[in-house]
Amino acid sequence: MKSWLTICLLAVAICSHAKPPNILFIVADDLNCAIGPYGDEAAVTPNLNHLAARGLVFNKAYCQQAVCNPSRSSFLTGLRPTTVKIDDLRKGFRDVAPGGSTLITFPEHFKNHGYFCQNIGKVFHNMGETQDRRSWSIDEVLFKGTHAADTVHTNTPEALRELNIKKAPTTEAPDGPDTLYRDGQIANLSAAMLREHPADGQPFFLAVGFWRPHLPFVAPKKYWDLVDPMKIPMPSPATAPSGVPDIAMHESREIRSYGTTPQDRPFTEKEIRHFRHGYYASITFMDAQIGKVLDGLEAGGHADDTIVVFTSDHGFHIGEQSLWGKTSNFELDARVPLIIADPRVSNSQGAVTDSLAELLDLYPTLAEMAGIGDNLSQRLEGVSLAPVIQDPTTSVQDAAFTQHQQPFYGAPSNWKGWGYSIRTADRRYTEWRAIGEGSTIAHELYDHSIDPGETKNLAKERELEVKQLAEKLATQFPKTTQN
Repeated sequence: MKSWLTICLLAVAICSHAKPPNILFIVADDLNCAIGPYGDEAAVTPNLNHLAARGLVFNKAYCQQAVCNPSRSSFLTGLRPTTVKIDDLRKGFRDVAPGGSTLITFPEHFKNHGYFCQNIGKVFHNMGETQDRRSWSIDEVLFKGTHAADTVHTNTPEALRELNIKKAPTTEAPDGPDTLYRDGQIANLSAAMLREHPADGQPFFLAVGFWRPHLPFVAPKKYWDLVDPMKIPMPSPATAPSGVPDIAMHESREIRSYGTTPQDRPFTEKEIRHFRHGYYASITFMDAQIGKVLDGLEAGGHADDTIVVFTSDHGFHIGEQSLWGKTSNFELDARVPLIIADPRVSNSQGAVTDSLAELLDLYPTLAEMAGIGDNLSQRLEGVSLAPVIQDPTTSVQDAAFTQHQQPFYGAPSNWKGWGYSIRTADRRYTEWRAIGEGSTIAHELYDHSIDPGETKNLAKERELEVKQLAEKLATQFPKTTQN
């Protein structure tokens, strides 16, 4: 009896000192849900499909603002954009957030709990004072620069360039190795780190930030060849929602700033097909890089004790609703791909959940899964998704919130209104409030049970629903809310 008790006590002691799980956190840039695990047959994504088979796919995950810096600053601090005070591409949260100098970021929390934390690629935003060296154990690499500079064109001497353009080509398909682009270099470095990190060594938090499929749509030619452009459907819906307020739309300035993209007319069908082909080719290129990283995880002996997360900072339009780019409150910009694969949880492997999730939930979720989540609810605004990972049929929240101002590009003095959006199980309601005074200037209501493409604004037809959703929205964004 005594020996059995001793064995039990030893087992408890061993378990209590077991190495915590590693974290491999992979972030794409501007990726909507046009990927294989989400049923898009035109997307060539074997590695993401493989990851989805090992983890839980979230069908309804949402960013907090559909543009890079606000979204990343939000999920990396676990705070909403209205709290962290980031609403543009250049502000640094350490400078503008209340108590910004003392905020503990997502990776910093893991570093403070004994993890080796490394950043390879674009994780925090790449412009202005938006990086955060103190979040990492060693210096970041391949994390800054412009997207336009990540092209063969801009890295070719001016006298040898094939195009005479101011910025960079909208698309590019060189015949060369993956390392022509940052993502190829990021994949190689990440895979090397995973192969070389001792399997019995310090637990790690490796953040891998890919730059694709953000504009420009560039990838080596072999990835363009893998995607059949005739299998890529044309945008649907291709027109703006009926009854949509003008303030909800934008001029697609981002894509029109590249290459020879026409500035003053709609794109032709040929141009639309080509740009969409470029977006899908960029996705396939990125997927191949993810494959290299996952191979490195296996080769390093870490696959069985590493939680792998894949997501994007926000979604993206490629012609749907007449829009190109992000910076809206529509579903296609707000919704993000999210896969969480924990090898310790068998019942979520290969599963899909409709449980609502927000990107700012990732901080408390992974901390809890790593056993370092105590008391985080007192300072974070997300909720842990760990119960959903244990049981994909459960839910931890009944709404997700996104916000965006319009028109986004240009000086803040040009902003006319903030749109605050709530997504429930089958509705999206957006309320537009005038900058400064906060008065409501427009409403949008979309019924996803019958209109998943958000083709018709039902706000005027369903006043009772608008009233109910407006009241729920106000619990998160009171009328006094202004970024």
